[in-house]
Amino acid sequence: MDLLLVRLREAGFDAVSAEAAGGGVVALAGLATLRDGSRVFAKTLRTPVPGLFEVEADGLRALRELGGVTTPEVLAATPGLLVLEPLPPRRDGDERFWEDLARTLATLHTTTAADRFGWHRDGWLGRLRQDNTWDADGHAFFAERRILRWLPEPLVAAAFGGEERRALERLCAALPDLLPPRPPVLTHGDLWRENILSGRAGGPALIDPAVSYSWAEADLSMLWCSPRPPASDRFFEVYADAAHLADGWRDRMRVFHLRELLSSLAHDDNPRESAEAVREIIRPFA
Repeated sequence: MDLLLVRLREAGFDAVSAEAAGGGVVALAGLATLRDGSRVFAKTLRTPVPGLFEVEADGLRALRELGGVTTPEVLAATPGLLVLEPLPPRRDGDERFWEDLARTLATLHTTTAADRFGWHRDGWLGRLRQDNTWDADGHAFFAERRILRWLPEPLVAAAFGGEERRALERLCAALPDLLPPRPPVLTHGDLWRENILSGRAGGPALIDPAVSYSWAEADLSMLWCSPRPPASDRFFEVYADAAHLADGWRDRMRVFHLRELLSSLAHDDNPRESAEAVREIIRPFA
């Protein structure tokens, strides 16, 4: 936490102590107490990545201003530091909380339709770059910039042989048959459970986005395919109704989740488990 305190002080925050925050896998993050007794949430990297925190702050603003999502106030965003207002943890056992999240996400996904996929700048998923180059073709965008993009990463390249890579490429070629065409909408982009908190008013709030205009079901797959609290089952019922989910959405979740599995492998996060999950999904295309 010493580095975080140094960076906070350099940015003009009179921090006197900090306690580590759990959940993240990339940044050094913590809840810092300032000399006046107030608290802020801050995170830094040992080696700053130019633009990373600025892009994250931009994504938080976009979700709030364009999609009506509750996000923490950005207090500072520099190449080496992101400072946010602190928020309470999510209420896992509260079914109403998950219903509110479903309506929030459905509103985001049904009110922000665009005419092309991507974003006005590249971003990051974890510590690796996310290619957000604009594309009018959603299947090509998802294949090239959300799946095949990971193949050159060293840990991914080492995990799969030539036939497995070709199976993944064949799956990507078949995406028009696997995923019905849907309009691009503003997506959070990294919507796993640790990026869901409570806002000051008690409703859901989102953090750590990797935003782009993409398919809504890509967001949904993050929650569906990762471990989730039992009370969150209500989320999917409410979301499906509010967002008018097309039939067969459950069958599409694993295909959308390929991007997250490949990213986890590239980040050395549960690499063996992630690689086996990818192999299971691409097996019909081998």
